[in-house]
Amino acid sequence: MAPSRLAINSATEHSNHREIGETVDGVTDSKNKTKNTLGSGMEFIELNGVALRYDLSGKGDRTLVLVHEMGGSLESWDEVVPRFTDSRRVLRYDTRGAGLSKKARGVLDLDTMADDIAALLDSNGIAGRVALAGIAVGGAIALHFAARYPERTSAVAVGSPATGIAPDRRAPALERVAKIEATGMAFAVEDAMKNGYAPELRGDVERFERFRARWLGNDPASYAAVWRMLAGADMQDELSRLRCPVLVIGGSLDRVRPPPLAEAVAKAIPGARYVEIRTGHYMSVQTPDLVADCVGEFLRTVDA
Repeated sequence: MAPSRLAINSATEHSNHREIGETVDGVTDSKNKTKNTLGSGMEFIELNGVALRYDLSGKGDRTLVLVHEMGGSLESWDEVVPRFTDSRRVLRYDTRGAGLSKKARGVLDLDTMADDIAALLDSNGIAGRVALAGIAVGGAIALHFAARYPERTSAVAVGSPATGIAPDRRAPALERVAKIEATGMAFAVEDAMKNGYAPELRGDVERFERFRARWLGNDPASYAAVWRMLAGADMQDELSRLRCPVLVIGGSLDRVRPPPLAEAVAKAIPGARYVEIRTGHYMSVQTPDLVADCVGEFLRTVDA
């Protein structure tokens, strides 16, 4: 089934943002939470056999869960979050192995990643359906959550979703991952930035340099574990069974997962919408207002 296309207006600059760490009313505290003393509103919690860092901000009856890309962290959403906190709660977190969450060792799978989201929702007293947005592997996690927890999902928006690796690319990809694990993130940074953060999007030099430095700070073994999870994923069957509204965003400057790959995911999902915007692989960092416009307009049109 061909995906429907969603018209998106050009992004506008928003200079007056709310503070991300404001207090959220009506959310249950967990005895296992450890408050961050930096005043950011971010917290740490132990659940589902792992320690995760997360941030819950905003207000309202509805909740949006944000899942970052491989090699990213919850900071990947810094400039997106304030666009939603006036009207809904926003939950973002460092996935297993990323950011300041517990480092990953051994085998990871999408079931565990989706269960982490469910446990975070439970620990914060968030019941009912939630909307999710994810980038790259974060998109795969968001879509898998929708398949595993359909009763808890109102809608999903994903950018350049990484739902698997083509069979002919798996061997070289895993060879590259082994070198990253053995020698460190610097081995792959030039290719990652060249293909994922196009020179056309580096007008904000400080933003690019901050992202590159944060990417280099990843734990190589955790990064490799997530890559191997992706290499072993096959989501085609579950994509065809999704019934919630889905938006897939392709980035015209994404050389990691070009638009045809993103559109193919949309075509695999019944009734999914597809839109292509001028952005790259790390789109929530590179073009946060444009991504927020896409997600916000989609959620409004599906009342999620």
